[in-house]
Amino acid sequence: MTQYMVVETFKQGCVKEVYERFQKKGRMMPPGLNYINSWREKDGNRCFQLMETDDPTLFSEWTKHWEDLMHFEVIEIGSKPTT
Repeated sequence: MTQYMVVETFKQGCVKEVYERFQKKGRMMPPGLNYINSWREKDGNRCFQLMETDDPTLFSEWTKHWEDLMHFEVIEIGSKPTT
C-alpha cells in the first residue's frame, strides 16, 4: 500500500463551509482510498492528511467533492513498511 501526504489549502473564506460539509457528509472518500491521520496548520488555512491507496486515480474521485472549497496537492511518500 502506497502512502501519500495530501495538502489541502482552503480557498479564501471557505473554512467554515469545509467543516460544515465534513460534518454533514464526512470525507466522501471512495472505497480503496484510506485516511490515516490529519493535522491542521496553526492559522487554519491548510490541512495535511496522511492517506494510503493502491490506486492513486481514486484521489481525483475524492477531490471532485471538495474542489469548490479547496485546492489539493497529492504527494507520494512511499510504501507502507510491512511488519
